[in-house]
Amino acid sequence: MARILVIEDEFGIAEVLQSALTDAGHDVVLAINGQQGLERLKETRPDLVILDFMMPVLDGPGMLKEMRSVPEFDNIPAILMSSLPEPAIMQEAGGMYNRFLRKPFSLRIVLEMINSIVG
Repeated sequence: MARILVIEDEFGIAEVLQSALTDAGHDVVLAINGQQGLERLKETRPDLVILDFMMPVLDGPGMLKEMRSVPEFDNIPAILMSSLPEPAIMQEAGGMYNRFLRKPFSLRIVLEMINSIVG
């Protein structure tokens, strides 16, 4: 189906997402921070990026800013995840992501969100 880049520093969340998305037929690539995410982005050219807001080395807004500055990657849809409410992250990341996913989340909602974006 789709190649999805998941950028999440919490191993348990990354593992659950990888397992669920793989079971749903997607090809999943993992990264543990925004810097590694940018490297994986260049290597894999995903159909969708799912990334955490708060991460070490390079956080979600920083990665999105870098990603959106490259014309080749600017049109790749992104789902931004956070345990903070969306209004709290809008100041730093508003306009750079396509959908917001509030943690903790339901895998059913994640899969529905992905299907609405990549089909």
